[in-house]
Amino acid sequence: MEAYTSFAEVYDTFMDNVPYGEWCEYLTGLLKENGVESGLVLDLGCGTGSLTELLAARGYDMIGIDYSEVSVIKSSKINKAEIENKHCEILQGNVMKLPFRKETFDIITAFETIYFWPDIHEAFKQVYRVLKVSGTFMICNESNGENSKEEKWTKIIQGMKIYNSEQIKKSLEDAGFTDIKIHKNKKGWLCVVCKKG
Repeated sequence: MEAYTSFAEVYDTFMDNVPYGEWCEYLTGLLKENGVESGLVLDLGCGTGSLTELLAARGYDMIGIDYSEVSVIKSSKINKAEIENKHCEILQGNVMKLPFRKETFDIITAFETIYFWPDIHEAFKQVYRVLKVSGTFMICNESNGENSKEEKWTKIIQGMKIYNSEQIKKSLEDAGFTDIKIHKNKKGWLCVVCKKG
């Protein structure tokens, strides 16, 4: 998680060209394909809150959580209106020890964040614990682990790791997830959608 702490300071500089609106359309489309159109959503690694804001605007009740205090402050500012309307909450926390009761969330998203988790096996067990039975977990990464050029980021950001679809699938299976579907769009974005059985 320390990898992300230092990265959070310059997050907006690197993520400034990310088409969050396009990502949101893609994510909500995949959720709808999987029969999920509403519910309480936990946005893991919410960063500066852009995706959290867009999902809240689409009617999802959101809780965003991030390890970085800097990101939590920025995300709280971006999501101020939804927070005031009680449709959003932003918290500082660690995916390795999620501060929620078991079976709390209908949907959990991890957008561009698992790269920074120190142990995805343990993190996926935490996600499984707080996800409701039949709930949906969605992981989306721009880097799909198949392009060696993307490895440059792991040299720039110490502790960062890029996973391919098979590595993610295996870790999800080990945590107990079922109905694992792997999606790649034309841009190579990797989205993995699964269920808690």
